[in-house]
Amino acid sequence: MFKGNNIDLIAIVNEQPGNPPPFYDRHVFVCVNERPEDDPRGCGKRKGSETLLRYMKGQVKALGLRRVRINSAGCLDRCAFGPTLVIYPEGVWYKVETEAEVDEIVQTHLVEGGRVERLLLPGRRIRTADAPAGAAPAEA
Repeated sequence: MFKGNNIDLIAIVNEQPGNPPPFYDRHVFVCVNERPEDDPRGCGKRKGSETLLRYMKGQVKALGLRRVRINSAGCLDRCAFGPTLVIYPEGVWYKVETEAEVDEIVQTHLVEGGRVERLLLPGRRIRTADAPAGAAPAEA
């Protein structure tokens, strides 16, 4: 049930009686929200998130990853980091600015099940399998 230090959430969900099987193994949401030009946080849309979203969809399709879904999202409230995405069921957040970074996330996270550490959003907290119940998550 555990995969490295991260809980295999798909296995946990599938073990719950009465839960239907998930539609997707991974569900990716890419923020394409647009804020006013004078907003100090900026927005992913003006930093190319729509182009990266289309590129990621194409890469996933080209690789035949049928159980992976790439969707646009409204505001994910991480505008200051630039274009961002989150992958569920793990809840892993990435900053992504280039097609090469999209390729790295697709291959490392979506295909191999790993993480692209250098692209994780700063301050992301991860609960490890060996943490005692009720303990605060470790800083990633």
